[in-house]
Amino acid sequence: MAERNTISFVTLIQGFAQSLRFSEGIELFIRLHREGHELNPFVFSVILKLLVSMGWAELGWTIHGCICKLGLDSGAFVGTALIDAYSVCGDVASAGEVFGGIICKDMVSWSGMVACYSENDCFEEALEAFSQMRIIGFKPNNFTFAGVLKACLGLEAFNVGKCVHGYALKTRYEQDLYVGVALLELYTKFLAINDAQLAFEEIPRKDVIPWSFMIARYAQSGRSKEALDMFCRMRQAFIIPNQFTFASVLQACATMESLGLGKQIHSYILKVGLHSDLFVSNALTDVYAKCGRMENAKDLFLESLNRNDVTWNTLIVGYVRACDGEKALKLFLNMLEYQVQATEVTYSSVLRASASLAALDTGAQVHSMTVKTRYDRHIVVGNSLIDMYAKCGSINNARLVFDMLNERDEVSWNAMISGCSTHGLGTEALKVFEMMQKTKCKPNKLTFVGVLSACSNAGLLDQGQAYFNSMVQDYSIEPCAEHYSCMVWLLGRSGHLNKSVKLIEQMPFEPSVMVWRALLAACVIGNDIELGRISAQRVLEMEPEDEATHVLLSNMYATAKRWENMASVRKNMKRRGVRKEPGLSWIENQGVVHYFTVGDTSHPDMKLITGMLESLKMKSRKAGCGVQHGEWVRTPSNHIYHASSVIWMHNPNLMSGHFFMVAGNDWYAYLFYTVNVEKSWPSETGVDTSLAGVQLQNQKEYSRRVDYVGKV
Repeated sequence: MAERNTISFVTLIQGFAQSLRFSEGIELFIRLHREGHELNPFVFSVILKLLVSMGWAELGWTIHGCICKLGLDSGAFVGTALIDAYSVCGDVASAGEVFGGIICKDMVSWSGMVACYSENDCFEEALEAFSQMRIIGFKPNNFTFAGVLKACLGLEAFNVGKCVHGYALKTRYEQDLYVGVALLELYTKFLAINDAQLAFEEIPRKDVIPWSFMIARYAQSGRSKEALDMFCRMRQAFIIPNQFTFASVLQACATMESLGLGKQIHSYILKVGLHSDLFVSNALTDVYAKCGRMENAKDLFLESLNRNDVTWNTLIVGYVRACDGEKALKLFLNMLEYQVQATEVTYSSVLRASASLAALDTGAQVHSMTVKTRYDRHIVVGNSLIDMYAKCGSINNARLVFDMLNERDEVSWNAMISGCSTHGLGTEALKVFEMMQKTKCKPNKLTFVGVLSACSNAGLLDQGQAYFNSMVQDYSIEPCAEHYSCMVWLLGRSGHLNKSVKLIEQMPFEPSVMVWRALLAACVIGNDIELGRISAQRVLEMEPEDEATHVLLSNMYATAKRWENMASVRKNMKRRGVRKEPGLSWIENQGVVHYFTVGDTSHPDMKLITGMLESLKMKSRKAGCGVQHGEWVRTPSNHIYHASSVIWMHNPNLMSGHFFMVAGNDWYAYLFYTVNVEKSWPSETGVDTSLAGVQLQNQKEYSRRVDYVGKV
């Protein structure tokens, strides 16, 4: 061009801005200034918008100085652009000064100020500005309504938001996309999903944003079926989904654990080419992980070119859910090697993995990492630490973490109560529950499971009955199978088998297998063969392959010398192919896990361990601490064993006053601990096996025994 003026420059700068060629737009502005062309409000408005688009809004104050020198700061056109720039920077005070200096404020100026207040969490100021604007006589536009609705959302002023909605209906702005999405956010925030659906029907549905918003809110609120129905409607309306739509739909599939539907969505994603998107890839991994397809989840993880902390966490959580703690811990180590910052979700999941493996050393190391990264103050991590220490046998450390929590929720109290109960500290568990009752946290079903379990383990019949009645009368909690199991065991072990049967008959629903197992355990203690037979029969009707019930029933008949009945049970086991799985115990030492199985002599220290075991047998017989063959014995924590498979010791000279009643493979693990960790013989140590880190993993038999004694 032979001749260029301000309009030429401004037009070209706007073109560069629309083409995202911001640097060239800045250079053109500098050239305009050097060539001496007029700097009018339009020039400043364009350059301020350009700086905001570039993320350089902080430089707006330099432009502001130039505007003030030229005396253009009182104009509404330039003033609104300055308000927008300061709003992006979070400088609400400067934006307010600019707004106050505008002589003739128009609707755009007012809307800009309302939006500035809303975007920077000054919600009360936003509503006040909106009221002043209405008093003056200005009618709000779509941007004004969007800002005011966001302010209502921030103040949780639902009724005010509904009033604004009514005003929007009068002006027909509810059909605007910005206003419509703001209304959807308002109603879904206050869980008024039906009202949100009505608002959605009023919005023009040609844009993907409202569809994606509703699908996301349905999925996040646990209404997965509605989310999928909305997605089907969206497809019927020929709206093309984006990455956020797919992420929300896949979240719904993961919640429903619908593998088939997840695969269909996966195929559609491959067709539209969004499989490489980070949000979509993470959501796909979550679907396969929650549906138990960890190999598919792992393949997606390996194929992902871009990974963030969510990517790693999704797979770690998947392994934990699949009870594969070792792989979860290995993946966590890989995550650290790749220098990905762990989050509270990471630490919580890794601690769960450590708890499942009874890996106390690993859990303690993760604890130290949470302290260094200050995540130990996060309530989710704190709860996981309590659970980990309790399940690894270190109840004192669990209590220490509990006492150090700055805030506690229901999960914190439940974890501590359950931990004390599991360790046989029934009285301590009830003290923790009494502390909970003095706080704002209300007990829930899981709380009373722990409380009733504590009463059952400690044999506190009166207190257990009182808490059971209080749960219904004071907290309006309907008892479930777990609560009834605890009460059946508590009544039965206290010698009230008739009351246990009566309680089962009064249950408002069919007794679960857990309830009958509790009654069977009580029958074993009370030596009631006939009622035990009936209980075992009910268990086997529900779970015919339950080998623990067969073994207990056979042993009960053997104790009563009913040999024909015992032989019949054994034949039935053989006919059905039911076999008792051998017990498995393990212990961790210096990062290495040592396994001990019944009948397995492959461990390198087995000769030494066997020798120590024989020595203990001889000493126990000499001390008169044996148990007669055929007699049933019970541990202090109420586990039930047959004397033919145990060693029973209660000798202060041998075991520092501790009770020990451990099956053969558990003794192997304990004796390995004393030699390799304590560096002493058992007669010199007072460490209880439960605190030594010995983990019982008789995968079916042991879990059945836990159920029999009412531990849920």
